[in-house]
Amino acid sequence: MSKMKIAFQGEPGANSHIAIVEAYPDAEPMPCATFEDALSAISSGEADLGMIPIENSVAGRVADIHHLLPASGLFIIGEWFLPVRHQLMAIKGTKLSDIKSVESHVHALGQCRRIIRKLGIKPIVHADTAGSARDISERGDKTVAAIASRLAAKIYGLDILAEDIEDEAHNTTRFVVLAREPKWAAPGSGPLVTTFVFRVRNLPAALYKALGGFATNGVNMTKLESYMVDGNFFATQFYADVDGHPEDKGLAFAIEELKFFSREFRIVGVYPGHPFRATFSEAQD
Repeated sequence: MSKMKIAFQGEPGANSHIAIVEAYPDAEPMPCATFEDALSAISSGEADLGMIPIENSVAGRVADIHHLLPASGLFIIGEWFLPVRHQLMAIKGTKLSDIKSVESHVHALGQCRRIIRKLGIKPIVHADTAGSARDISERGDKTVAAIASRLAAKIYGLDILAEDIEDEAHNTTRFVVLAREPKWAAPGSGPLVTTFVFRVRNLPAALYKALGGFATNGVNMTKLESYMVDGNFFATQFYADVDGHPEDKGLAFAIEELKFFSREFRIVGVYPGHPFRATFSEAQD
């Protein structure tokens, strides 16, 4: 029996790769150059699922995905939260004092400002973290380091010179698991998340009225993002996450009210909430 293939954006050793290994240890991770390539691999059947980052606790939302996901026709069937741990690495035999510059994704460099300043080295932006590790391993230059994951250091045969160098300990990325077909979690099967996209009708206070049903029916909305559609300043689409199942009485009433004030509405997924959610809901109380 062939292994399930899970597409991700980036090179082997990327954080998305680590999320796949943790969530689906028996699957075959499938690296893709871009998010579009990863989504296409799922749509075409080349990959069974996708592991795609959607937001980070330090850097905020992954903007590309909010544009690409609604148009992709794919569905969210799960989520995964990954604490991000950055390692400073270089070719074997390198000492910290040898390093003059460090390469990584712009977010990783921004998340490790303290050590970069402390070492007095020059940050250089690279397309992604694992790619920077692969590049420096091929170049063999002891003056250049990379910031990437432990897995990347292992894959590309690099020495870790400084461990867990991120400025913020809470640095966490949320991923969504994408599939070609919807696979709704059963009602009452534990904490659930419903994700949907909608566009409100062109009426005064339409958004206020559309969302009022969530407040009056006691539904917790954990995410609401807006973004332009097709570059049109007046066509705004919204992406939302709420707690619960669409068949729950309160959420069913709230969605009914939302639909009344919306010209478009589509449920993207109904899936189990990751246990990590319990940590931040308690922190808010």
